[in-house]
Amino acid sequence: MQAIIVKEFGSADQLSLGAIPDLVPGEGEVVIQVEAAGVGLVDVLQRQGFLGVSAPGYIPGVEVAGRVMAVGPSVDEHLKGQRVFAMGQGGYAQQFLANAKELVPLPEQVSSETAVSLGVNALVASFSITRARLEAGERLLVRGASGGIGAMVAQLAVRRGAVVTAVTSPGMADSVAALGVQHVVRRGTDSQPKGPFDVIIDPVAGEATLAFIETLAFNGRYIVNGAAAGFPPAAISQVLLQGFTKSPTYSLLSLDSVPQEEKLAEVTALFAQAARGELKAPIAQILPLREAAEAHRMLEAGGFFGKVVLKP
Repeated sequence: MQAIIVKEFGSADQLSLGAIPDLVPGEGEVVIQVEAAGVGLVDVLQRQGFLGVSAPGYIPGVEVAGRVMAVGPSVDEHLKGQRVFAMGQGGYAQQFLANAKELVPLPEQVSSETAVSLGVNALVASFSITRARLEAGERLLVRGASGGIGAMVAQLAVRRGAVVTAVTSPGMADSVAALGVQHVVRRGTDSQPKGPFDVIIDPVAGEATLAFIETLAFNGRYIVNGAAAGFPPAAISQVLLQGFTKSPTYSLLSLDSVPQEEKLAEVTALFAQAARGELKAPIAQILPLREAAEAHRMLEAGGFFGKVVLKP
C-alpha cells in the first residue's frame, strides 16, 4: 500500500509518499480501507517534533473514515464492508489499523469526507465547551473561527444558546457569519473585541493570548485547545494574577485527557447531528494523498475556511 512517511522532523518537505507492506489485523483489530483522512494542526506539530511522536519514520494522521476490509482473530466477520470512523495514528495511508472496539459506525447521510471534517475538530470543540461550562445566554469569544476547531465551537455554542463573537480573517467573515454567530470581528480590520466575555475558547494561542485574557469577565473561563499561532507565552501567570480580583480561570484542553469511551460516545452523537442536518462540516479542500505536503503548507499559511482532507 501507499503511505506518507515523515522522514525527519522539520518542514512539510519531510512528508514523503512511499510503498509499505499491506496491514494485517491482529487480535481484536481491523484494517480499514481509507476513503478520507483528516489533516489537522496536531499533524503539523508532530511533524515539527512535538506532541507525542518520539522519532521520525512514522505515518502521520490521527483520524480516518472508510470501510472495514479485514478483521483479526475474535472480531465479528460482519464488520467487513461497514463504513466507519476511527482515531489513532497512521491515517495518511491507503489502509489503517484500528481496535475493533473503537470503531464508530457512520450514518448513511455522513460521507467519509464529512466524517473527518467533523471528527477530531468537533470533539475538541465539544469537550472545550463542556470544560468551559458554557451556559445559554453567556458571552463567548471564539478565536480562529474559520479553522476546523473554531468553526465547530461557533456552531455548537450557537446551538447551546450562547451569544457568540467570532474572530476571523476579513476574507472569511461571511463564511463565519453563516454559522449563525451574532458578532464577527475581522482580524486586522476591526478593533479588537473588548468584552467582557464569560468564556473564551482559543485554538490559536500565541502572544495575543495575553491581551485576550484581559477581556474576561468576572469568573471568566479561558480554554486553550490549540496553538495555530504558537504556544502561549510564559507571562500568562502574571496577567492572570493582575486580574486576581476577577477570579479568572485558565486551562488547556487536549483530547488525550478524555477517556476513550467518552470520545466514542460524543463523536457518535455529533455524527447523528450532522446526519439530521444540524451541524455543517465545512471542507476547505480535498487533496490526493500524494499532496500531503501541500496540505500541511495550507495549514501553516492559513486563510481558508474549514477542514483539509486527504483522499487516498
